Amino acid sequence: MNFLPLIESKREGKILSPAQIQEFIREFTAGKIPDYQMAALLMAIYFRGLNTAETTALTLAMRDSGDVLKFPKDKRPLVDKHSTGGIGDKVSLPLAPLLACLGFRVPMISGRGLGITGGTLDKLDSIPGFKTLLPAAQIVAQVQKVGCVICGQTDKMVPADKKIYALRDASGTVPSIQLITASILSKKLAESLDALILDVKFGCAAFMQTKADARKLARAMVALGNECGTNTRAILTDMNTPLGRAAGNWLEVKESVDCLENKGPDDLRRLVIDSAAHLLVQTKKAKSLAAARAFAEACLNAGEPRQKWDEMLVAQGADLKAFNQKLAFDSTAPVVLELKADRAGFVAKCDARILGEVIRDIGGGRLTKESPINFDVGVDQIAKPGERVEKNSVLARLHAASRPQAEEAISRLKTAFEISAQRPAKIPLIVEIIQ
Repeated sequence: MNFLPLIESKREGKILSPAQIQEFIREFTAGKIPDYQMAALLMAIYFRGLNTAETTALTLAMRDSGDVLKFPKDKRPLVDKHSTGGIGDKVSLPLAPLLACLGFRVPMISGRGLGITGGTLDKLDSIPGFKTLLPAAQIVAQVQKVGCVICGQTDKMVPADKKIYALRDASGTVPSIQLITASILSKKLAESLDALILDVKFGCAAFMQTKADARKLARAMVALGNECGTNTRAILTDMNTPLGRAAGNWLEVKESVDCLENKGPDDLRRLVIDSAAHLLVQTKKAKSLAAARAFAEACLNAGEPRQKWDEMLVAQGADLKAFNQKLAFDSTAPVVLELKADRAGFVAKCDARILGEVIRDIGGGRLTKESPINFDVGVDQIAKPGERVEKNSVLARLHAASRPQAEEAISRLKTAFEISAQRPAKIPLIVEIIQ
């Protein structure tokens, strides 16, 4: 195709037709449009935007650029959850088995972390033997048999998004609401879902720094998801403070198991139960959010999701004996240092961005897509805002690869915490529901 007129049209703020969008996605995926021209179009979109019809056409064209999962008819609805990412956000891990036990099928296609944001697949890679890359046929078969899967997208799923995202990352066009929406939803729509819950985070450690920006993104994704035939709603959640009391790949897996055994932190448990409750309401399996919460909580309390978790692990190749042996260790890192409070008072601040940067820099995250991951490093026993601490109380424990690394990191970790004489006002975890 002659691609230049499309770049010029969007540069001038004109509307692209669905046919034009479908054609350029098809041609770019086939390697017939050079990267520099696509990068130019992405920059034009960044400045000029896309209207609702254009964003819908782009999302569906990206979805249809590769394989779409096809499931047999089944009374169990197909559902999933997506988070825009944060520090300590391990909700997907306990949520998938819970949803399977609530009568859903969960084809959870997840991603890896980049920068300070943790990735679900990186957490799962810390489990001995667990396979995160599965062929489409195995994904479908496991969802039908076990009820849930957590894995990465196959090479043939949404290839247009992989190519376009790489260009966005390299061309400074990532922060476009329309391009973010198309990227996220093209992957989720390729799962053939009946319902989707979106956790859109805001704060110092979130992609969207302000509540207003998070709301704008959430509304765009909810509108488009519903437009494309998937019942979609979003919750806005605070990401100024880490979620739970652990951050770092293996430490988050341990905390996820604690959640499934009803020993996990309250904020993680709340978000897991609320995500499940929304999907129960969205699929008409519950009449009200209050009834749905009670149903989800009773299921979690009963212990069946913990068993389902093991079933999912075995189905994806995990060595359950080695996994349970690893769980028994207090730490799998060579060095553990405690950060202690220098005075009594109340935790006024626990800066999630600083924690995320420290964990990334000691090897728990990536500076580039090719960076190796140390699954065992991280931070746990995190004190949360509003909690009373005494002098020498533990504010956090750092798990590191060496003593010099730990000592440098602990001095940076100190700057994440503030202690005040007065208890700070409580900040709600979930601030808004968008549907």
